[in-house]
Amino acid sequence: MAGLIGIGLTGILGHQSALNTTGNNITNANTPGYSRQEVVFETQQGNRTGAGTIGTGVSVIDIRRLANEFLVQQVREDSTLTGEQQTLNSELRRLDNLLGGETTGLNNALNNFFASLQNAAEDSASLPQRQLVLSEAKQVVNRFQSLSQEFIQQRESVKTQMQQGVKDANTLLKSIADLNLAISESPGLAQGRMPNELLDQRDEKLRQLSELVNIRVTETEGSQVNVSLSNGLSLVVGNNAAQLGTRNNAEDLTRLEFTLSTGGRTLNIDEQITGGKLGGLRRFDDEALKPAFDELGRIAIGLAASVNHQHEIGMDLEGDLGGLFFNDINDLAVQRSRVVANANNQLPKDGQLAVEITDSTKLPAGSWILQFSGDGSSFELIDKASGEVVNQGRLPNPVQSEISMPGFNIRIEGGTFNAGDKYLIQPSRNAAESMGLQVSREEDLAFASPIRATSGDQNVGTAKIDQGTMLDVRNPFTGSLLPGFQTTGELANGPLTITFDVPDPNNPNAMTYTVSGTSGFVSTTTAFNRGDNITLFSDDPAAGAAYQGFQFKVTGKPADGDTFEIDFNSNGVSDNRNAERLAALGTANTLNGKSQSFTEGYAGLVEDIGVKTRQSQFDLSAGKTLLEQSTAQRESVSGVNLDEEAGRLIQYQAAYNASAQVISVAQDLFNTLLQTFR
Repeated sequence: MAGLIGIGLTGILGHQSALNTTGNNITNANTPGYSRQEVVFETQQGNRTGAGTIGTGVSVIDIRRLANEFLVQQVREDSTLTGEQQTLNSELRRLDNLLGGETTGLNNALNNFFASLQNAAEDSASLPQRQLVLSEAKQVVNRFQSLSQEFIQQRESVKTQMQQGVKDANTLLKSIADLNLAISESPGLAQGRMPNELLDQRDEKLRQLSELVNIRVTETEGSQVNVSLSNGLSLVVGNNAAQLGTRNNAEDLTRLEFTLSTGGRTLNIDEQITGGKLGGLRRFDDEALKPAFDELGRIAIGLAASVNHQHEIGMDLEGDLGGLFFNDINDLAVQRSRVVANANNQLPKDGQLAVEITDSTKLPAGSWILQFSGDGSSFELIDKASGEVVNQGRLPNPVQSEISMPGFNIRIEGGTFNAGDKYLIQPSRNAAESMGLQVSREEDLAFASPIRATSGDQNVGTAKIDQGTMLDVRNPFTGSLLPGFQTTGELANGPLTITFDVPDPNNPNAMTYTVSGTSGFVSTTTAFNRGDNITLFSDDPAAGAAYQGFQFKVTGKPADGDTFEIDFNSNGVSDNRNAERLAALGTANTLNGKSQSFTEGYAGLVEDIGVKTRQSQFDLSAGKTLLEQSTAQRESVSGVNLDEEAGRLIQYQAAYNASAQVISVAQDLFNTLLQTFR
């Protein structure tokens, strides 16, 4: 009887464990990272008799955790991909909505500004029309500054998310290290008794960490795991966790870089942070936000440079030459702000550099690294986007010199340069932020041209002269006013008289024209064939007196003695020639090698961010699908099926009751046996 009671008892105890395990599965059905457990039964060793082996019951040899390491790893990898794409898509959508919005973007402001110039050209003396131009110009400035401020806020938001992500990662790393220790010290581990709950908790922490950054997980002795970045840098070794951190980027102090502190050393691991939320933030900053800063600045520089130049060669209502319309793109403080010294440069750190915009039509959007080597006099200019060396050479002694690039010059003003010193060159990065309006009065808008031409009263030929094209009023080499414009309200070396002459009466088609003026102007005589189109004055600033800052064209056939006169446009309050040229800048190709207008340049920026946003949306959808599939595969092995567990409850309950019945039968038999001896 004792054997039968023992058999029943093992059944009760075994199925009680099975019921407890099944109940635990049911109650943890919604616990993140929980892996289903099952009881592993084994027949106890039987008693051998002459008639054979008689069983002695059942024993529970293990509470097995149902987990497939390959599927767990797949979930981690897909979590990394999805975490990266979710963050990237979220930030891109915010930037895309900002740039493409009707009220937040730049397009409407640009269109309204140039439309107001076109309206003003129709009535250039109207003060209300001029006031509208100033109002719309202010809106353009506000939009540039507002977009720049929004970029800065998003950059700061990215930095905050980086810092919070690092804190979350460090918490997870510490938890993983602690769980490693707890697992290795778990009782019965040497006998294969695994601490299932601790393993589940560690896998869940690893999954959460993989949402933040791409990691590699390697199993080691004692059922511990080592965690490293994708390039092999260790994050967790046994029960020791490294510390992730952030600090200001030495190259660009407005941005953060990632660090890893372990064993008393702190390493820059910025390039090793890939995947996950942190990798997504880095990608957004590098692939979208920085280029958007540069491109918006390039448009701001192109607009300011083009409008300023055209406005400066006009004449205002009071007869003065036009001044700056927008802020000077080459203000000395602005030039120097385009260069950022690397924080790791060697002492004395006194290098002084500046970036001058030389041609806004050729200016590319981007950043460069100026790096010194050798004895500090050799330099390389490296394009950050491609990593290619685009210029190199040696500094003279003394170091004052210029490094020429398409659209801008890097001016070396002085200081000491050591091998390894680096400078970040960003010609357009802060241009939108520094946009400002210089014109404050309606009367100061230079809508007229400062020069005009008239025909002589006694002309008998068919020749006609146009109203001229202004080139510049300043010497491009020295910046000083040209001689003809050094006296306010008049053409200082004028009026200039063009006189046509037939030197040989026998050859009336061979003519000359003479340009003469006052105040030391050198008269010049030029031969031409009658009927040829004539261009008066050169467009080359290096041509000496032949360059006057303007050009006129003569068409038709002049007669002997015909004259034209070029003079200052006194009292030209209704002249709209410069207003028309200002308005024409709205559709003129003034960017990207004169292949884009301002609105086209901005549309290109909006389109680029839009394409990136749509692509990230596709990638996010694909990543979510992969994560759903891998999660479903893991759940098929490790997940709790409540219907299945309910069936097991019934099964184990029936087995438990049957085992109890075995004991009851054994007791009845024992009682019957006792009564036979009474």
